[in-house]
Amino acid sequence: MSSQEYLSIAFWNIENLFDLVDDPNKNDDEFSIGGRKNVTSEIYDLKIKQSAEVLLDLNADILGLCEVENLSVLQDLNRSFAKRDYDIIHYDSPDERGIDNVLLYDKSRFKVLNSRPIRNSLNNKDKTRDILYVLGQFQGDALHIFVNHWPSNYGGVEQSIPKRAATANLIKNEIKKIQSKNAYAEIVLLGDFNEDPDDVNVSSLEEVGLKSLMKPMIGKPNVGTYVYRGKDYFYDQIIINNGLNDNKNLTVVKNSVYILDLPKYRQQEGKYKHYPFRFWAGSRLLGGYSDHLAVKFLIKNVNFSN
Repeated sequence: MSSQEYLSIAFWNIENLFDLVDDPNKNDDEFSIGGRKNVTSEIYDLKIKQSAEVLLDLNADILGLCEVENLSVLQDLNRSFAKRDYDIIHYDSPDERGIDNVLLYDKSRFKVLNSRPIRNSLNNKDKTRDILYVLGQFQGDALHIFVNHWPSNYGGVEQSIPKRAATANLIKNEIKKIQSKNAYAEIVLLGDFNEDPDDVNVSSLEEVGLKSLMKPMIGKPNVGTYVYRGKDYFYDQIIINNGLNDNKNLTVVKNSVYILDLPKYRQQEGKYKHYPFRFWAGSRLLGGYSDHLAVKFLIKNVNFSN
C-alpha cells in the first residue's frame, strides 16, 4: 500500500505561538515588543522557523495545533513550511491569553464539509479556549475531528480537575449527538488533555466508546510527550471511538501511532536532560521547539485498500 492510501493525522502543542503586537484584550504582553521576554522580530522569526521544522518532520495531511494566538501567525507558519500549502481552520476563542485550537489540512487529501468552535464555558466559572470541531471526508467517508486543549493544572490540581470534568462532559454530549444520528460515525479527538489516558476525566470518555491510543504506552521507561518534575506524562493524545477501530470504512493503521521523539526535540544534558527542548524557559530564550512533543497516527479506508 502506498503512503497516498493512508491519511496521516497529527497533533502538537506548539507552545505560545504569539505575534509581536500587544492586544489590549488579551494577556499576551510578555510576547510583545517591549514585553518582559524582550522578544524581537528575529526571535519571532526563529520561533516560526523552529515550528516549521516540526511540521516538516511530521509531514501530516491533517495537523491539530494548540497555543496559537491568531490567524496571522498561522499564515506566517504556513509560508515558512514550503512542503505543503495547508488550508487553515481557526476561530478566535475567549481564552484570557488569547490562545486557540487550530486545524491545518491538505485539501488534496482531506475534504472539509464544515467546522465550528464549541464554546467551553466551564459551567460559567472561567474563560478558556474553545474546542474546535471539524467534519470532513477521506476517500468519500466522513470523519469527525475534535481539537482540544483542556484546562491546565495552573493554580493547583484540585481546582483544575472539575474544569476538565466540565470539558469532558461537553465533549461527551457532542459525541452523543453525533452517535444519535449515526451509531457507526468515526470520531477522533486530538489534543493536549492535561491528563494521562488513565486519569479520571480522560477515562470518562470511555462512557461514549472513546479510548486513548496512548494508553498502551503508559509505564514504558522514558516515553511520554511532556515532562514535569522529572516524570513522563502522556498529556498529548489521540483518542478514537470504536468506529475507527472496527476495520470497516475508515480505520486506524495497526502500529502507526507514534510520538515524534527525535533527539533534537529533547534536552540532551544538564539538569533538564530528557525534558522536551522548549523555546522559552521563563524569560530565558532556549531556542528549541516546545515543552510538548508531537503525536501522529495513520488511518486508511478499507474500501479503497483491499
